[in-house]
This record gives sequence, structure tokens and C-alpha cells, in this order.
Amino acid sequence: PRYKCIPWEYQQKMIYRGSFQMDLCADGRSYYVGIMEYVWDGVVYDFIDNEEFFSWGNPYTNLIDDIPKYCYFAKAALAALNYMDWIPDIIHCHDWQAALVPVYLRTLFANTRLNSAKTILTIHNLRFQGIYDIPTIRYWSGLPDYVFDMDALKTGYNDANMLKGGLAYANIITTVSQTYAGEIQSAYYGETLDAHLRYHSGKLRGIVNGIDYDIWNPETDSCLHAGYNISNVLEKKKENKQKLQEELGLVQDSGKFVIGLISRLTNQKGLDLVNAVLPQVVDKYTQVVVLGSGDRVYEDSFRYYENAYKGRVCANIMYDEARSHRIYAGADALLVPSQFEPCGLTQLIAMHYGTIPIVRETGGLKDTVEPYNMGLNSGNGFTFDRYDAGLLLDAINRAKAFYFDQRKYWDEMILRDMVKDLSWENSAKQYKDLYLSPA
Repeated sequence: PRYKCIPWEYQQKMIYRGSFQMDLCADGRSYYVGIMEYVWDGVVYDFIDNEEFFSWGNPYTNLIDDIPKYCYFAKAALAALNYMDWIPDIIHCHDWQAALVPVYLRTLFANTRLNSAKTILTIHNLRFQGIYDIPTIRYWSGLPDYVFDMDALKTGYNDANMLKGGLAYANIITTVSQTYAGEIQSAYYGETLDAHLRYHSGKLRGIVNGIDYDIWNPETDSCLHAGYNISNVLEKKKENKQKLQEELGLVQDSGKFVIGLISRLTNQKGLDLVNAVLPQVVDKYTQVVVLGSGDRVYEDSFRYYENAYKGRVCANIMYDEARSHRIYAGADALLVPSQFEPCGLTQLIAMHYGTIPIVRETGGLKDTVEPYNMGLNSGNGFTFDRYDAGLLLDAINRAKAFYFDQRKYWDEMILRDMVKDLSWENSAKQYKDLYLSPA
């Protein structure tokens, strides 16, 4: 979509490729579809232009407005390919916003040349599904009645689920970690789609995300007080820690154990567990730095803890990109105690910055963080399994004891983490293999 929030420096470089009217709604109502093209780094990006749907400013507004917007976008994307006479081998769709593409492709576009394309639908977070009443989605999509049955879009008695329909019609389903691919087939993680996903499990794959090394590179990161690499990380992290303590009004002491928490402040992220144990965590040896915004209950509780433990807790109730980089570099450990986590990027960034992750064994956290094994001196973080405040506290205490009592082995873990390849390279190879495999 050509969202209004795309910076003008890019918008003004877009080239008009053409336009047409497209029938969309069940009553034949049609809409303008413009195609604007931008080429960057050898990749061609085609943007669907429509003022009525995309002039709001933000990509996501509210479900009432987003349902028509993404019905339009899914059909317009296919219609634009037909208009340009550009027939792809694979159409890769992401989340519920693009989930109607496989449905349209096998129904209203079944007799076009596009029908030779295969579709992949990636689930980034199963909690968001694009659910609304059947009459509304039937009207705005113009899809035939037979797709609104229990095998495809229908959910409950009267609702349609756009993601569910896409999962039924896609050739392949991927999600962002192998563990999450298994978890979402259970009732606990399945968000009411577990049976549907078990039925389609033969086409379900898990491929973990990577991080962008151009943005997340401690050696070249301009946001840091002192850049570093694997050869000088142990010395430079101390420097970054002291500068972070100074910036945030914490007691300045490089000997303190600093725990970072960078997160959306929502219940998914395990913050009720953090709230329960924080008073036991912030002793005279330990500091906690929080960065994020979200639910009022968590924002207020972290503000309370900052006041109650001056110099030991800092609550940054905001999102500040540059400050997040400095927390990754200045903290000793990063906390990710999520209730569920499809992939998670914060633990990957932390490891790349030599910051030890403390995570719950769920989704991508389980796939990317190997718990420390004292007997083998292996692993790259500290983990706990059940969603329980006591187990979180135990994991933090194990990490803290290891930091103070086994510093040599802690430092070895930092080096192991920084050597680990967490870039998109591995993931890209897996996607390429998937694209080339017969579906």
C-alpha cells in the first residue's frame, strides 16, 4: 500500500505505472487502483495507490476500517499483476492483512494466468486474525459464498476469519520459528485455530527470523557511547554501562549487574511475572532498565518501581530507538520472559551485542537461546520453562550468581554469543530452499 506515512523523499521518486478501475464489493462497487513504482538496491517495489484507503497516515487504524482496506489491497495486488502482465512464480503473503490473496487467487482469479503462481502465507503472530461478521467481509471482498464455510473463512456462528481462509487456500504456511510452528497446533497457543492448523500441518514450516546487521552492529553503531567488536567487548561494555548509568540517573558503578527490558508493555511479554519479582531482583548489586510503552497497568507499575528504587530502576515509558541501542550495549543481561513469542528479535540483538539473554522457553526464544550447561560450559543464555514468577526469579538469580561468581565463564559466553550468526543469511537460505521446492 502507498501509505501516507511513507516519507516524501521516497514518494517523490515513485514512477506512475498505470491505473484502472476494479470491481470490489458484492454489489459491483468499483475502486481506483493506481500503481506507483520505486526501485531501490536493484529491487522493484510496486505500491498500490488509493487515497480513500491509504490516506489515513498510519498502516493500521482499527478493525472496522482495516477490513475494507485489506480486502481491497489483496484483490488490487493481484489485479495489478494482471494489469502489468507480470506473472510471479510465488506470491508470499504476510499475516491476516494479506491472507485473502490465496483465497482470491484460487477463486476469482482462477481463470487468469496468475493461477500458475504458488502462494506462501507467513504467520508472524497468530493472535491477530482479521475477524469480522460474515456479511461485512462478504460485501467488501466480493468473494463467492462457498468460501464462507467452516473449512475456509467461517469461524464461530456468524464471523469470518481472513487469516483462517488464507491458511486453507495457501500452498505453504510458514511461521517465524520451528517451536512456534508446533506450539500453535495446541489449544494453549492456537488462538482457536489449533484444529485448523493441525489439519493443515503438512504444509506448515518454521523458519526463524534474523536481524539486520547494517542496523544492529556494535562496531559501527553511531548510537553507542563506544563502539566495540569481539576483540574489545569486555572492556568497552563496561564503558557503555557507565555511560548508560549516567544517562539514566542510575548509580554509576560498572560492577553492578544491569538487566535490560526492551518491550511492548503488554501481557504477552510476561510483564506480570516481572512485576511480581522485581522487588526481589533489585538488590544493592542489581539495576533494572525498562524501555517501552503499552498497557497503562504496566506503565504505571514500572513508574512506581522507579520511584521506590531510585538509582536502581529506570523506567523509560516511551520508545526511543537510539536509547534501545545503548541499553543493548550497556546492559549485562536482557530479560524476555514472554507468555508466547513467535520469534522475538530482542534476544537476537542482545546476543549480537554481547548481552546475555534470560528468556522463557517458548517459540523463537527456545529455538535461539540454548540454556547454559555448567558441566559442558556450553549454551548462550539462561532459561526457564513454565510460565511462573518463581521460575523467572530463579533464572535471574542463576544468571546473577554466574555473573559475580564465574566471571571467566560469563565472559566466554559473551564471546560465544557475539560469534553466533544471527543475520538473515541462514533464514534467507531456508526461504530460498522453500521457494525452490515443489509445493
